[in-house]
Amino acid sequence: MKPPLPNIENPPACCRGGLFSSILPLVLFGFLCLAWPRVVQGDIFAVQWAWVPSLDLDLAFRLDGLGLLFSLIITMTGFFVTLYASTYMAGYPHLGRFFFYLHGFMLAMLGIVLADNLLLLFIFWEATTILSFLLIGFNHESTDARESARQALLVTGGGGLFLLMGILLIKAAGFPMGLSLLAASGDLIRSHVLYPAIFICILVGAMTKSAQVPFHFWLPNAMTAPTPISAFLHAATMVKAGIYLLLRLHPAMAGTPLWTGTLVIIGGITALWGAIQALGPCDLKRVLAYTTLMALGVLTLFAGGQTVLSLTAAATFLMVHALYKAALFLAVGSIDHQTGTRDLEHLEGLLKCMPLTALAVAGATLSMAGFPLFFGFIGKEIMYEGALAQEMFPVFATIATLMSNALMTAVAAVILITPFAGPPGGKLSLVCEAPWTMRLGPAIMGTLGIIFGIMPEWVSANLVQPAVFSIHPDREDIRLVFFHGINLPLLLSILTLALGSLIYRHRILLRYRVETFMQRLWITTPVLYQRALEAFLSLAGSFTGKIQNGSLHFYLFVTIFTMVVAVGWPWIFHIPAALVLPETVGPLIAFGLFAFILASTGVVVTARKRLSAIGGLGGVGSGVALTFLVFGAPDIALTQLLVETLTVIFVSLVLLRLPPIDAVQKRSCSRTIRDACLSLGAGLVLTTVLMGVLQVPLDRSLTAFFENHAYLAAHGRNIVNVILVDFRSLDTLGEICVVVLAAWAAVTLIRRPKEG
Repeated sequence: MKPPLPNIENPPACCRGGLFSSILPLVLFGFLCLAWPRVVQGDIFAVQWAWVPSLDLDLAFRLDGLGLLFSLIITMTGFFVTLYASTYMAGYPHLGRFFFYLHGFMLAMLGIVLADNLLLLFIFWEATTILSFLLIGFNHESTDARESARQALLVTGGGGLFLLMGILLIKAAGFPMGLSLLAASGDLIRSHVLYPAIFICILVGAMTKSAQVPFHFWLPNAMTAPTPISAFLHAATMVKAGIYLLLRLHPAMAGTPLWTGTLVIIGGITALWGAIQALGPCDLKRVLAYTTLMALGVLTLFAGGQTVLSLTAAATFLMVHALYKAALFLAVGSIDHQTGTRDLEHLEGLLKCMPLTALAVAGATLSMAGFPLFFGFIGKEIMYEGALAQEMFPVFATIATLMSNALMTAVAAVILITPFAGPPGGKLSLVCEAPWTMRLGPAIMGTLGIIFGIMPEWVSANLVQPAVFSIHPDREDIRLVFFHGINLPLLLSILTLALGSLIYRHRILLRYRVETFMQRLWITTPVLYQRALEAFLSLAGSFTGKIQNGSLHFYLFVTIFTMVVAVGWPWIFHIPAALVLPETVGPLIAFGLFAFILASTGVVVTARKRLSAIGGLGGVGSGVALTFLVFGAPDIALTQLLVETLTVIFVSLVLLRLPPIDAVQKRSCSRTIRDACLSLGAGLVLTTVLMGVLQVPLDRSLTAFFENHAYLAAHGRNIVNVILVDFRSLDTLGEICVVVLAAWAAVTLIRRPKEG
């Protein structure tokens, strides 16, 4: 059923907060424009501050040609989307939260494209994942929105984990985390034994973010998000993050058959799949989502190339797609906002009612189809040149690009003709234009598609060339021109328009066949995702039921066993060398304390009465405290004695309320042997590790620091007290809070009345 029309006579007022917040992306765009001329001349802006030097993590940012291109797209689209949302989202609850998420996402995307450190890039990468989850699920009362947001989070978040593994492998291989430094190590990375594993991890991260087959299904489902989010995240920014990652790592990792062949095949399949799927749905936003898949596939295909032509095609089509796709998403949102529907079966004759919107859609779709005089025509010809110049699978790349563009031409005709042709019927005759805040973005971006098509030399010199030169060592002259002469790319462009017209004429039959094919295809990636998710949840429930079984003994056993395995396995070959007695013998009383602790331990293990076990436990703690005292650590001895006394009191209050040991079911012999072996193993590991530490010269740098600064900086002569109270004051405060809360919880449990 067709949804009801909005109240045209009393449209919602523009949100002033949205208008005010649009200043942020506009100011950022202005600053980028100030740096633009110097970047074109070859200058690079870079800043760096140490953050976590031990992890090689610095706050390093770098603005070069590629970063400038992406940053301009992000901030320009961010401004128009914010301005658009100030009217489109008027009346929605939690608008302040919406604009906070939106601009937080924009800043995170800028962080990705400007970061000069892989770990820093990953931090911003995950920030976009979380913020996109919040934005896709902004209509949290909708079940579809929540499910789509969760799906996007799981897919892109899982890819983020692969990206992190790839970054850690790069670090494990001994390469720097700085992206500019990493680019200079390309030959060493490509010849390293870990290169295939690094490539696979990086590729999965990029594929999930940029919705490549088989991880493509989350993008069309994310169309449940408000239209401004779809325009910003899924047309111009977030889905391009994977493309940016591939382009940024191009100098370091490209040039191998693994890189080129994999990206060409995956990109070509994604482009064809997305273009075919775009013919199926009637929902305009889903149509645009599938065309975005096509564009991302083409960009991945060209990111796999090694030639300047291939990278030029990627950079050019990146701009082409950002301009026309963001404009179309915003225009479709205006249609939905004014008519109450975006279903193609219920839209017609809007040209008379919304002529300005129709003009913006015409500019965007003609660029999308690649008509002459539009920027899309320039992008299409350079795409064919790049496909023909591919080092691997040039025929496949050319055919995939040709068929995808032909299908996009037909889809562009559907988007332009179906909603606007003919007379308006029924209530559509009452529709009027959207407010200017919703028309400005599509109008300007559609106009830029014409201006850039008329002035391709300026675009190549000021945008494309700096971006390509920043990731390719060859400084070949890059020139985008309107007419290259009669050549194969021009013939392919003409063939594209002819095939597109033919597909448009038979679109209804093709749409039926696409829908039939998808219905017969009983096993698809979304189905696999759902089954995998259900299996994972079932396995997690089963595993949790077995691990979290309520047995304190089991928890303690797993904890100690994990410690023994994690520490003992790498240490096992060093145990014989560590078992060396010290040359100096300690005071005689130490041997007596050792015997006392050993005897107390025996009492704890063999006791048949709880009171005896408690006494033995107190003896162990007291013996340890006296040991500290004998070896000149009275403060630690006092702390140990106080803690031990408090522990014995609490344990006594708890254990004495339990049934007698004889009344409890006795443990089996096998369980006793298993626990004894684990205890001996833990003791052996800890003892040998401590003995091994004593054989290594101690680093006294921290000791010297505290000795020199305890009195001068903290005005205290007791170094231990100064460390606890001054140098580690927050840590000590946290420990005090833990002890107080534990004591409070214990008292509450003890004073709890018996049930029944």
